[in-house]
This record gives sequence, structure tokens and C-alpha cells, in this order.
Amino acid sequence: MTNGNSEGNEIPNNNYSRPVTRRIVSRRSALGLLGFGAAAAALTPTFSKMAQAQNQTQNQPSQLAPNQPLQIITKEIPRTKEKLPAIGLGTFMTFDVLSNQPRDRLGQVMRRFWDAGGRLVDTSLLYGMSEVNVGEFARTLGLTNDLFITNKTWATGEYLGDSSQAQRQLEQSLKRLSRDRIDVMQVHSLVNVDAILPLLKAWKKSGKIRYVGVTHHDPLYFAALEKWIENGDLDFVQLRYSIRQREVEDRILPAAAAQGTAVLANMPFEKARLFELVKGQPLPDFASEIGCENWAQFFLKYVISHPALTCAIPATTNPDHVAENMGALRGALPDNSMRARMVKHMESLPGFDNLLQTPWYPGKNFNGLVRLRNPRPIG
Repeated sequence: MTNGNSEGNEIPNNNYSRPVTRRIVSRRSALGLLGFGAAAAALTPTFSKMAQAQNQTQNQPSQLAPNQPLQIITKEIPRTKEKLPAIGLGTFMTFDVLSNQPRDRLGQVMRRFWDAGGRLVDTSLLYGMSEVNVGEFARTLGLTNDLFITNKTWATGEYLGDSSQAQRQLEQSLKRLSRDRIDVMQVHSLVNVDAILPLLKAWKKSGKIRYVGVTHHDPLYFAALEKWIENGDLDFVQLRYSIRQREVEDRILPAAAAQGTAVLANMPFEKARLFELVKGQPLPDFASEIGCENWAQFFLKYVISHPALTCAIPATTNPDHVAENMGALRGALPDNSMRARMVKHMESLPGFDNLLQTPWYPGKNFNGLVRLRNPRPIG
């Protein structure tokens, strides 16, 4: 499996849910990074595209009042200075729901994501029905051309250098998403990257895509990711980054910053295992200093506060949980001292050290086209 752009942090009708935490009443009004500098995040008072829902109906996002400020944390794509909200939406497993199964909750997830200021949605043709559902919900909500879509291609072809399979995948993705152009196309898990990356660059030149990138979630491939960041002339890289999996802080994130490569963080919740770890645990008192109201925001703020990070892409099937996630777009972000304090607190919790030796998605069930092996993957 690739990119935990998808945490699957909850599935309805099972016994697992996020731990309930106390609601913090006082929040800092100052937005922005503390200690990391202005380059780490840009704050925009308005995000005009997000106020363009044309009609207030049940199937469309609600309009913002005229001139109503939408204070959210945004990050710049280094090479173009285009700004994106620092929290996106992943779709691995969570959006893989067959058309004859109930999907209303996913439509609500998309709607509430947008209403909360979300823009970037990450998907892949390998995610079963996820790409299809993203396209359908975007059309229903009138967001087809407003979402910032990051997609992936996984192609080897009939022979070395055969690009026909990748070309068919692009055409299929454009059709499913009802788009003439995809914002970011990534080489999925570095599959056939030597042959496919030049093809993506040709697509970019012809206007079929806007940005090119590569992805991987497995630390075994981090050295290869670093090589491509340094030598591949990439606009984007997608990698695994969480408060538990911090290995990329040593070399890969600095390399991305040096090369002007935007960074997407998959698996910020470690496939729901972080929520299992803190089940029944209250937030530490110092979490109020950065405006955290729940554990999701605690985990996400750690990730998006890194100056090299462009956007974290958690996933969910629960509309209430997407609202919790998007709350991390507001309030202060931790500085270096606070980040160290956050890690120290997590290290004090039993099971944190062994978290990566436990199976993905504890207590969850998915019934789409994609089936995880049993026992579930670890690592």
C-alpha cells in the first residue's frame, strides 16, 4: 500500500472512536508560527475560492457572509508561491466505497472539509473507488474546478519506456474527476520512476498537469526519496510524517526546503494508531497554548508546524472528525521548544515506543475494492 494520505481515522458502526477530550475554552488569537519564521506559514485573512458556493442548498457548501474573514493557516508552494491550506484530505481506504453502498457520510465529509477551509484532496487510481467518489462528490457540491487535486500514477507498461499505460491512467483520472487538468500528478511509490517522471514533466509542459512529484510512505525508501528530491527537479514530494515517525526531519525535509520542493505529509495519525494510543487520555495542559481542542489537532499541529511542510493529508469517514481535523488550521502553531515538549509528552505514554510494531487501523473494517492483507500491515 502506498500513501497514508489516508488515516482512516474512523469507520461508522464499529467499536472504535477517537478518545473524547476536554474542550479548551481559551485559545490564542495570534495565528502563525512561533519561532520558525514567516517562511514556514502564510496566514491569509480571506480565502476567496472557499466562499463561492453558488446556492445554499443541502447538496452545496454554505456561503460565507460578505467580507467575512476566514483565518486559516496556509503554506506556499515554494516554486510558485501559490498558497494552500495546511490541512488537506486523504482518501486511501476511506473513500473506497462501492456505489451500491451508503456514501452519504463521505459527501458530508467533503462538504464540511470545504466549508472549514479545505482545498487539497489527495487520491489515486489505486485506491479502489476513491477517485470515482472524489469526482462524484465534487460535482455534486459544485467544486469540480475549485479543489486542488493531487493524484498519482502507477505504471510500468509492456516494455521499458512504454508510456501507454500511464497515458491511459491519466485519461481515466481526468474523466473520473471531470477535469481538463490535474493540479499535481505524482509517481506512486516511486514505481518505474525513471521512466515515468520524464513523462509527467512532458504532461506539465503540455498543460495536462500543473505540478510533478513522487511519493512513498515506507521508511525503507526514504533514501531514494531524498535522492529524487535532490536530483529530480520535483515540485512536490509526498512522504510519511507524524509525531511518532519523525525520521524525515533529519535529512529529507531539509533537502526539500533547500530544493524548493513542496511537501505533503501522509499518515499523520499513523493509520489511526495514535488515537488508539491516547484513548482515554486527556490532552496535556500545555496544549491550550497552541489552541488544541482535541488530539487530532495536537497531532496535526506538530506536523504542519515544520517549516518545510506544505500540507498534511489525514483521511476520515466521519464528518465530525473532519471538522476536528480542520480546526488545526486555526490558532498558534508550536515553536521548536513546544514541539520538543509535545514529543516528550508522547514519549511518556505507554506504548508510544512500540506503536510502529502494531497493525494499522485498530478496530476498523473497510469493505471497498481495496482489501488489506490479514493480519493487517505493521510499520
